[in-house]
Amino acid sequence: MTTPTEALLIGGRAGVGKTSVAWEVSALLRARDMPHAVLEGDYLGQVHPAPADDPDRSRLTEANLAALWANLARTGCRRLVYTNTVSVLPETAGMFRRAMGEEVRIVRVLLTASDTTTLARLTGRERGSELEDEIRGSVRKARLLDERAPADAVRIATDGRSVPDLAREVVAATRWTGPDGR
Repeated sequence: MTTPTEALLIGGRAGVGKTSVAWEVSALLRARDMPHAVLEGDYLGQVHPAPADDPDRSRLTEANLAALWANLARTGCRRLVYTNTVSVLPETAGMFRRAMGEEVRIVRVLLTASDTTTLARLTGRERGSELEDEIRGSVRKARLLDERAPADAVRIATDGRSVPDLAREVVAATRWTGPDGR
């Protein structure tokens, strides 16, 4: 039996723990010898200046996702762990279907955290000149995600929780390993 193509989309505001959780999800899957790939969606459109005909870089992001997925799929990979702030929004499904195939099963996980928690995390990690912009953007994206994330997105609060605990809950939401994510 062939493993279906599946995408775990981990979204959430800046400072919520998307990257840390994704890498821990990968560690859990590797421990079970479960083939998968991890992609940081933020990097797929990171070019300056934006193409004149693609100011939000969405076409570039999709083209890069399709190219990377084609290469990964050739290795037999059928599962993708993908992080990006807004990846859980309904309008992203088309991009994943076009890049990974119409039959892709999409699991959306929206990580959440309080303003206090995200401020502490962002202040601890940001060392450059863009901290204030990152904080403002995080607050704005939290509101957007709260308003627009679909009902089927599994919402997981990260405040005061360990990364391994969060990753187990995320893996459980995929049902890739079993009902408890183990």
